[in-house]
Amino acid sequence: MVRGLYTAYTGMANEQKRLDIIANNLANSATVGYKEENVTSQSFDSLLTIKMRDSSEAYNNRPIGRMSPGVKLGEVYTNYGQGSLRQTGNTYDLALEGNGFFRVSSTDNQGNDRISYTRNGSFTMARDGYVVDSEGNHLMGESGEVMVPVDAAEVVIDEMGNIYADGTYIDQIQVVDFEDYDYLIKTDDTMYQTLDGAVELTGSASIKQGFTEQSNVNAVAEMVEMISITRAYEANQKVIQSVDKTLDLAANAVGKV
Repeated sequence: MVRGLYTAYTGMANEQKRLDIIANNLANSATVGYKEENVTSQSFDSLLTIKMRDSSEAYNNRPIGRMSPGVKLGEVYTNYGQGSLRQTGNTYDLALEGNGFFRVSSTDNQGNDRISYTRNGSFTMARDGYVVDSEGNHLMGESGEVMVPVDAAEVVIDEMGNIYADGTYIDQIQVVDFEDYDYLIKTDDTMYQTLDGAVELTGSASIKQGFTEQSNVNAVAEMVEMISITRAYEANQKVIQSVDKTLDLAANAVGKV
């Protein structure tokens, strides 16, 4: 019966983690460039159960079978599927259609420069002409940080990422991809860093100027999954309550006989 308590507890802990992930997905359903997260579940490794020094077995230990103590979280993974494109008409709003990421130059908490990767293409031009995101991270081009003349009357960015200011070529936006997305780690809602072993490739995505890529979260499906998780959580609660009542009877009723 105590084993039943533990099994129900692991089920509740698992459902709580799944609920946290779905809540984060829903909170970011309107975040530009956000990619949905999901989690897998798996059983604990089976354990060999042994009857130890039982009088019916002449006090010898005897294996009686294998058992699983419950469920545990597998891995949290990201769905990198394409999000829908929304037209904004803003010059520096850029959407990627296909596989790939923008490269941006960012600064960590210790003031060190680093390269990050994102699908969030909501950029603007700063006063000094650099193209930056909402956090001030600089968009990277083939020649380094992308910089546009502040007095340019018209800026055109084609599908290959080539930037033209008043008809003059400025730079080409870097779009990169990776051989294996398992070597990417999320550092923010829409920002990623690479792990050792990541193999960088040339991105095949085309750039759409005046558009942004929306989150790929399906809010309706997430709400349905949330209801399912709530019911599973309640079922595990009832198991714990039932086992608790049985233990109470064993200790207070049967014990008096």
